[in-house]
Amino acid sequence: MRHNNGYRKLGRTSAHRAALLKNLTIAIVKSGKIETTLQKAKELRGYVEKLITRARKGDAEAHRFVFAALQDKESVKKLVTEIAPKYAGVNGGYTRIIKTRVRKGDAAEMAYIELVNVEK
Repeated sequence: MRHNNGYRKLGRTSAHRAALLKNLTIAIVKSGKIETTLQKAKELRGYVEKLITRARKGDAEAHRFVFAALQDKESVKKLVTEIAPKYAGVNGGYTRIIKTRVRKGDAAEMAYIELVNVEK
């Protein structure tokens, strides 16, 4: 039974899983939309939304926190200065997951995960 198991292991070690989430987050910050497996997208959603929530402050501490998680200067700058301020009046729900297809090779469910456009 999976009671109280708070995350998906994705068939990886903890270091590999952390690197995967970091790289997927950098990709979604740079492009705004990526296609990945449904399970990876669901796990990535919480990771990205926590970073955006912290980045909304826009101060030096936000830069430090996001850089500690991503280790990519241009992604951090874009997240804190361009993306996060768009969600200033929104409490969560910064990403959207759209199921797309079943991958032919291994029958994995695929999905797009994208940043939601907020209209003011």
